[in-house]
Amino acid sequence: MTSNADIAIVIPVLDDAAALRALLARVRDWPTQPAQIRIVPGAPSADIATVCRDFGCDITVSRPRRGEQLDAGARATTPTAIWFVHADAEPRASSLEAIAAALAAGAESGCFRFEFAGRPSWMKRMIARGVAARLYCGGIPYGDQGLWTTRAAYDACGGFAHEPLFEEVLLVKRLRKRGTFVVLDEPLGVSPRRWERDGWLQRCAANRLLALGHAVGISPARLAARYYDPHLVEDRSQ
Repeated sequence: MTSNADIAIVIPVLDDAAALRALLARVRDWPTQPAQIRIVPGAPSADIATVCRDFGCDITVSRPRRGEQLDAGARATTPTAIWFVHADAEPRASSLEAIAAALAAGAESGCFRFEFAGRPSWMKRMIARGVAARLYCGGIPYGDQGLWTTRAAYDACGGFAHEPLFEEVLLVKRLRKRGTFVVLDEPLGVSPRRWERDGWLQRCAANRLLALGHAVGISPARLAARYYDPHLVEDRSQ
């Protein structure tokens, strides 16, 4: 029997209808369903609109800037909790129950444990352990770990910054200050495609340099130009 959770899933997407279809097919097969799924494309797209119709999702078109997409999606939903998921993620069927259990235990926000999707490898395990160690030492969990929050906490903390990169940093810092942010032991499958494209160690080093650049005040738009695929940089940086 299928049950429902009072949780909205918000999925930002840009030119990735195939990954979105795979994610929604996975979600719609779960025993527990979200109260709402809102897709936020960064531009009008007939392919993405078709996927949304096929899986019964709501759609809000935004500018192609990830922070704006996430914030627009959050503010267009109605459930009492919101879960932000990347279109190429592979969450487990128990993900919604894990969020609901954490909320029932008093958490207001949190994220999932970082784990690469696909075939296991020693490199994937090493990077995942590095992410866990970074979080243990106070590092910021990023959007690929499936951030979630109550609507009240989201609104109180001002939502996502309208930036093309590092849009979650200030929000996570504010959520943590409330003292109810948790990292669930439940893993969320993160797509390895950027690491596979750029090289595992090269991508890790580049990510750390981007984080350092953000910490010293380089604008997210400039940093995004070094992160996204070249044909997406112009739109993402508007």
